[in-house]
Amino acid sequence: MPSPVPDEHAVDGEHVPAVNSFQVDLRGLVDLLSHHLYSSPRVYVRELLQNAVDAVTARRAHDGAARIRIRLVAADGAVRIEDTGIGLTADEVHTLLATIGRSSKRGGEHGLESARREFLGQFGIGLLACFVVARRIRVVTRSARDPQAPPVEWLAADDGSYTVRTLPDDARPEPGTTVHLEPRPGAEEWTTPARVEELARDYGSLLPYDITFTGDDGASRPVTDLPAVWDRGHPSPAARRVALARHCTELFGFSPLDSIDLDLPLAGIRGVAYVLPEPTSPAHRAGHRVHLKGMLLTDRADNLLPDWAFFVRVVLDTDTLRPTASRENLYDDETLAAVRDALGARVRDWLTELAAGEPDRLAAFLRVHHLGVKSLARHDTELLDLMLPWLPFETSDGQMNLEEFAAVHNEIHFTRTVEEFRQIAPIAAAHGLGVVNAGYTYDADLLAQVPAVRPTVKVAELDAGAVTDRLDPVGADAELALAAFLATARTRLDPLGCDVALRAFQPVGVPALFLDDRQARHERDRATAQENADSLWSDILGSLRGSAPRARLVLNHNNPLIRRVAGLPEAELTGTAVESLYGQALLMSQRPLRPADTNLLNRAFLGLLEWATHPATDTPADDSPEDRA
Repeated sequence: MPSPVPDEHAVDGEHVPAVNSFQVDLRGLVDLLSHHLYSSPRVYVRELLQNAVDAVTARRAHDGAARIRIRLVAADGAVRIEDTGIGLTADEVHTLLATIGRSSKRGGEHGLESARREFLGQFGIGLLACFVVARRIRVVTRSARDPQAPPVEWLAADDGSYTVRTLPDDARPEPGTTVHLEPRPGAEEWTTPARVEELARDYGSLLPYDITFTGDDGASRPVTDLPAVWDRGHPSPAARRVALARHCTELFGFSPLDSIDLDLPLAGIRGVAYVLPEPTSPAHRAGHRVHLKGMLLTDRADNLLPDWAFFVRVVLDTDTLRPTASRENLYDDETLAAVRDALGARVRDWLTELAAGEPDRLAAFLRVHHLGVKSLARHDTELLDLMLPWLPFETSDGQMNLEEFAAVHNEIHFTRTVEEFRQIAPIAAAHGLGVVNAGYTYDADLLAQVPAVRPTVKVAELDAGAVTDRLDPVGADAELALAAFLATARTRLDPLGCDVALRAFQPVGVPALFLDDRQARHERDRATAQENADSLWSDILGSLRGSAPRARLVLNHNNPLIRRVAGLPEAELTGTAVESLYGQALLMSQRPLRPADTNLLNRAFLGLLEWATHPATDTPADDSPEDRA
């Protein structure tokens, strides 16, 4: 209904409008809760359990009552929950149940400030959330603070109306509260006994009180399962690992590779991290299960651990972290940031302990999750020093760790792409050049950190000069005999920004090797941009040209094809053959082709076809070399 026009009254001769309260459309608020605040109607079971647990916590703080009971019942199409908690008086019912946003746990109002930190609820929405599945809510309650007060009934409908009346003493002989829910049409699936029991166990298995569930069969079954699996005693560490593995399988659906205890008393955290048995992407955001004072807060927390710890799934209980308004995730504040760092440190300590005392378990872990450890070691030189004997790398000597590789090669060269490594690896291995494939995630960053933990080891990006210098030179007489061939080759490839060198190397089956480095690639990109730019930008790019090394085509003098090409009698055919060798080496390196490279490949291919189909002795007189090309 619309708010009335506020009355005015005079203060010191001025008209001041009277203050009125907001009016709330309950149907609209329920729609807001169910479609925007809560992810699913399933949360109503959590709200019922939460109110009951908070009520018995308040009762225990008030009079230390030892007889604590919470009973959840789903039968005959309805749901109810009974507790022996603090209860409410008639005045409190009007004040607390019918006022949106008011909480019975607000500071000091009923002398419960000392116990407030034990409450689960922090936002005062309370029973209102149950309207996401109920069309009518009936509450029967009796106060433990005023034993003479009679029981009270609060009956509310989803249209925003409610009634309050007192009941005879026998309607509720002892203090506590019973909440009855009548499901709304279309929400019956959420109030079936099987669904209610499943949700109660999911949300409440770690709550600190004994909670039972009763279904249509009338049998009572426990909801809570205490102590938590990580706090239970076991006859041996191996038996404990088996129990934790069984728990992980039941909870997450996989058998863990290992488990890590998470015990942070100062942060009020107890739990366990389960190591995934299969590799996972570093970009994958795992969903962790977080309980707040025993109540499941979320099973999709993705901000609990550092990003590098993507190889574990966590379940824990905390009493310090702050929930969001929907109580379905963690509020990302300074406390969570500190806890995130502490949990990351615990995972790091676990790796350190394995390296020191259980190398077989560490090796099994790294075979699956070396990416996670590499990600962490990039920014942690102590961990890198510890893990260097264990982290695997692809090298020109095969798969091995860097400590083994550095023992053989005092200078480590690395390639930034997998394709470049695959091309150079056989040649590097044959000539004693130590090359590491840094084309995989994190490897280049790690290699840059190696000199910090192994000062005697030199690390440098592979360049054309380093490879060429390691290959066997050709004798002066042989190179002099091939001077004309080399001149033709250099003339043909000079417009492409590529030099030509002659060396003898293994394997013999490789006729030519295309080499460049970062500076050479930058120069090639600059030259290409200059060719395609207008006059102004062409002049600017031309002024940027420096003395950067150029790419290099290394011809293998050991290869029979190279010697045959060098002996061709015609310069035009020799040039076409050199262009073909350049194109084949460029394709083998799997580098991106520039338009000039593509044109060269087409020209060389067609030129060789022309020479193959029209030998020089049969060429018609009016066919020029340009026509054949």
